[in-house]
Amino acid sequence: MITPDVAPRREFNDPDAALAHAAAIYEAGVAHLRTHLQAFIDGEMPGDRVRATYPYVRLRVDTVLRADSRLAYGFVAGPGRYETTLTRPDLFGGYYREQFRLLLRNHAVALEVGASDEPIPVHFSLAEDDLLEGTLTPQRRQLMRDLFDLPDLAAMDDGIANGSFEPGPREAKPLALFTAPRVDYSLHRMRHYSGTSPEHFQNFVLFTNYQFYVDEFIRLGRATMSEPGCAYTAFVEPGNVVTRHGGASAGAVPPRLPQMPAYHLVRPDGAGITMVNLGIGPANAKNMTDHIAVLRPHAWIMLGHCAGLRNTQQLGDYVLAHGYVREDHVLDEELPLWVPIPALAEIQVALERAVADVTQLSGYELKRVLRTGTVATTDNRNWELLPHPGPERRFSQSRAVALDMESATIAANGFRFRVPYGTLLCVSDKPLHGEIKLPGMANAFYRERVDQHLRIGMRAIELLREDGVASLHSRKLRSFAEVAFQ
Repeated sequence: MITPDVAPRREFNDPDAALAHAAAIYEAGVAHLRTHLQAFIDGEMPGDRVRATYPYVRLRVDTVLRADSRLAYGFVAGPGRYETTLTRPDLFGGYYREQFRLLLRNHAVALEVGASDEPIPVHFSLAEDDLLEGTLTPQRRQLMRDLFDLPDLAAMDDGIANGSFEPGPREAKPLALFTAPRVDYSLHRMRHYSGTSPEHFQNFVLFTNYQFYVDEFIRLGRATMSEPGCAYTAFVEPGNVVTRHGGASAGAVPPRLPQMPAYHLVRPDGAGITMVNLGIGPANAKNMTDHIAVLRPHAWIMLGHCAGLRNTQQLGDYVLAHGYVREDHVLDEELPLWVPIPALAEIQVALERAVADVTQLSGYELKRVLRTGTVATTDNRNWELLPHPGPERRFSQSRAVALDMESATIAANGFRFRVPYGTLLCVSDKPLHGEIKLPGMANAFYRERVDQHLRIGMRAIELLREDGVASLHSRKLRSFAEVAFQ
């Protein structure tokens, strides 16, 4: 086995020193893999299998005394050995440092950092801008499997987040929801689907199911870059096209948009706004939230269109989801249907305040355009064609006021991955009452409502940011034996 020379495992009582040691192990490992992979592409043959491993952080606790913390994270559940593998200290440095700090403060025991036994897949060792010159024949590509570690699905499942992972008798308990290979896998998929680098993603995410919202976000993002003294420092578009104050831009516009393009209003502290166009359907919603979750955002909110199910609703009214009917089917294995998905008070309050701020309505007039109720999410685009009374009966029994194809999936994945979530939809048609969009009618509706709806979502994020993120990560999203990392 050809392995890199890495620093030995050490114990630390300082979070910065612990992070620096993990970064040194990681950088030595990926440099080792890149060097040998380039040599292999050039035609050389290594004398043995080439391997590098992820760094790990480990914590040993021998007391049942619980940490006195107002936070829902930053401590372990009880005595035992806890650990996780780490990746991309350059991207997650601030996040790791904060988790280390909380563990040291809450448990007053040293953190052990060293090289784990988990191999770094050679694909994950390459930086986004790495260009390995040369080509590989089909025979050489096949030979790679014998010489380098490739991604292993067994190391990348969501057993920890799903609550199905059971450590063996001598195995450490998890410190984090995601192992390093799982994180690396999502970072690579995120770049592919969004067209932007993970480093541009911000801690507050808006999802939508219509390009109209993205078009307006682009307009606002570019306009923001011309505002003096603005807290946002850059606007990033697919292709990593970065526009800074004054209009200076860098990056190459891609010849075509990626499947789920992402746009980012960047703040130096990462507390800006990312908007992602998921397209239509729960599979897309699950896919992107599966990946963005590894970035540990502070909140994600769905802004989109829905079918209004009540006769009293008008086109353009808003729906604030306080519950979800899940007929999306994409999370049935990971999160059984009997698991309730609660509304989160902090998000609900912020969204309602934002609607009031932007519309300048209050009291009855506010309630007239903003309805709080159950949102049903289906995977059937043509549910109207199902035999009667089918879905209509279920919608009535569940007290649903709106129907879409993404909201429950986004909320359920937020619940599963401990990411605070919320939903504010806009009624675009009422199929149960014969009000469907007619030619020309849709364009007028979108012009009237999209701008306002988007500004409401952005205002809600401003309110969440102002109120502080510590209260967002609620204990109601935590399981009996929760991991320590946020």
